[in-house]
This record gives sequence, structure tokens and C-alpha cells, in this order.
Amino acid sequence: MFAQENLSTYILLKWSKLLEYDFFRVYSHHLVLYSPQRRRNGDIKHEKIPQQSVVPQFRKSLYTKEIIAFILELISSGEKSKKEIIEEYNIPKTTLYKWLHKYK
Repeated sequence: MFAQENLSTYILLKWSKLLEYDFFRVYSHHLVLYSPQRRRNGDIKHEKIPQQSVVPQFRKSLYTKEIIAFILELISSGEKSKKEIIEEYNIPKTTLYKWLHKYK
């Protein structure tokens, strides 16, 4: 199994259950960090969309503790500056400074 280049999701799910570790969550964190940037408000062309088709966006739980720890580790190790973090990961400046104040 270690010599295989790929693992099926079925086998990975079995290993996740056996080891009690969510391998899929690691992948989803990667997707959140490296997903394409959203459009800014000024770039969006307003289209008339029926109210019932609009899906609510809940951003409160976007950043997990693992992501916050990863970002703060990059800053504390000196790998990236605060400005680089804000630009590269599209994290609001106020959010980053709240994390720095709260977790340090």
C-alpha cells in the first residue's frame, strides 16, 4: 500500500476510521486556502436573481483552528510577512490582527 501512487477514497475512508483521523479534512483545508479568489464587490455585475434561489453564505466557520495555527506559524517563523499573508490567502487585515491578538 505504501508503494502505490494513488489510494482510492474507499481505502482512505477505511484508514480514516481505523486511525480515527480525518484525512479528508486535511484536503478540504487545502482547498479553502488555495481556492480561487472571490470577486470584490466592485467587480460583481448585479443581476436580478430570484430571492428563493439565493443560497445563504455562512462565513463564520470558514477558518478552522488548524488554518489559523498554520497562518500564525508562517508569521512567527518569519516565512511570510503579514502583508504577504493578507494578499496571498485573501484574509482580511482585521481578521489577521484579531488572530494575532487572540492566539498570542
